[in-house]
Amino acid sequence: MTSGALTAPAHITDAPPAPSDIVRVYVWEAPVRIAHWLIAVSIVVLSATGFYIGYPLITVSGRAGEHFMMWWVKVIHGYTAYVFISAVLMRLIWMFTGNRYSHWDKFVPVHKARRRGLVPTLKFYLFAMRKPPGFVGHNPLAGLTYTLVFCLYFLSILTGLMLRGASSTSWVHWFAGWAPMLGGLQTVRWLHHVNMWLLLGFAVHHVYSSVLMSTVEANATVESIFSGYKFVPREDLEYSGYRFINRRGQVDE
Repeated sequence: MTSGALTAPAHITDAPPAPSDIVRVYVWEAPVRIAHWLIAVSIVVLSATGFYIGYPLITVSGRAGEHFMMWWVKVIHGYTAYVFISAVLMRLIWMFTGNRYSHWDKFVPVHKARRRGLVPTLKFYLFAMRKPPGFVGHNPLAGLTYTLVFCLYFLSILTGLMLRGASSTSWVHWFAGWAPMLGGLQTVRWLHHVNMWLLLGFAVHHVYSSVLMSTVEANATVESIFSGYKFVPREDLEYSGYRFINRRGQVDE
């Protein structure tokens, strides 16, 4: 090689980072992980019981008053709904009190660096970009998607309280008065049902994207929701999203 030969900068090499360049980062704190799993389990239970309430496929022999099958399903659905509401509120509170990776600005792209990362991240998910984005916590597209998912959470909670309030004499009955604003209880029930399928569809995509990122980046994305820790290149901490954002101090995490 001649003395005038050019060599590629080390940071754009295709070789994986050396073990010494990988750092262990505590990303997801305990309240985030607990809320995540409470929401996940709640959605499964609420979907199963809610589907039965709408389409009671299970029949029991004898008089209905001796079994109370629908009553038990509604009780499970109702208590699980309160767990779901509590978990969503827990996660909302932690958006303002948690660490920087769980903060609200990781969901709403108020920073220029994160807005610039939306399209390149989408390209990566669509296999139009080979290298992953390099964000330690939620990447910009994932954060924005979770914002929409929280809107679906609120719609589920609101419509659920309306339906529950229609047959309740407790404080929940107050929500039944909102039903006419959405077209009546039948429309509310339809919105509640459709919203269930939207959340289940998101859950499928969420598992796919988590496995994809965990496999490609090899940073324990899936494992981190259990332990809270990710293993990331040191450079990701210094230049978050550096693979497609310039290095002029635009560090958003």
